[in-house]
Amino acid sequence: MSKPNFFKSHSNIIYIVLIALLSVLLLIDYIPNCSSFITPPIALFLGLVFALLCGKAYPSFNKKMSKKLLQYSVIGLGFGMNLQASLASGAEGMTFTIISVVGTMLIGWLIGHKLIKVERNTSYLISSGTAICGGSAIAAVGPVIKAKDTEMSVALGTIFILNAIALFIFPIIGHWLGMTQEQFGLWAAIAIHDTSSVVGAGAAYGEEALKIATTVKLTRALWIIPLAIATSFIFKTKGQKISIPWFILWFVVAMIINTYLLSLSETGIMIGNFINSLARKSLTLTLFFIGASLSVDTLKAVGIKPLIQGVLLWIVISLSTLAYIYYC
Repeated sequence: MSKPNFFKSHSNIIYIVLIALLSVLLLIDYIPNCSSFITPPIALFLGLVFALLCGKAYPSFNKKMSKKLLQYSVIGLGFGMNLQASLASGAEGMTFTIISVVGTMLIGWLIGHKLIKVERNTSYLISSGTAICGGSAIAAVGPVIKAKDTEMSVALGTIFILNAIALFIFPIIGHWLGMTQEQFGLWAAIAIHDTSSVVGAGAAYGEEALKIATTVKLTRALWIIPLAIATSFIFKTKGQKISIPWFILWFVVAMIINTYLLSLSETGIMIGNFINSLARKSLTLTLFFIGASLSVDTLKAVGIKPLIQGVLLWIVISLSTLAYIYYC
């Protein structure tokens, strides 16, 4: 009889210890003359290593924390942003956002359903996740097309794998190409699937890149609503509830408070900076939770065809966005 795997048999304890350790290391920044070495990519990497070695621990808690903490983190980032500047950067990326959302859905249908022969619902979900905002778009569109749990899992797994890779490679590619903060922020917001990795990559690249990436991505996320409505007509479904990302509204409220209230005094500026700093810490911790959900079972469930569709679609939108940034 083989001995049980040490990591898997102690996964719950290791999970709790890692969360506690990450939290302490992140808060070290608030101690004078100390700085934390925990960055968003490191947190995601630790989560991935944990999931692959130990499997899943407290899956319900992990899923809830990755979702809620991300939303609270994004709202907190609003306290470090100016409304007028954010509207200007969001408007700049609006034209290509519209083109890329429609174009990604059409190309995804062509590659996935027609060329590779991925099952219709799964192909549509992968295209939706790539076009708008990853898992949030899939979660919103899934019920509308009455997708099965297996179809949802495969689509989420595909997007999640690519999302994790993007957080590591995009900042490296950005520096290699010599992209400015503004260029990288726009590129990351459109070409990276999920809000978590967009914000993480932006934070890794620089302050201005983070602001632009966050604003453009959240503007893009609002397309969940028209996409879900359009989907109900395409798939001829009625009466399905549409999931609206309300946290984006609170992100805007936070920007308004910061611009017209907190920025008027030194104390207000200090409060805004502290909330913004805390939001960045919680975002980094969020990426650990997201990484910890990518188990070996998830990798096996995806399969090669959906992954090929996801990769090809990702390459198309990444290259087309670069072309737009450099030549338009």
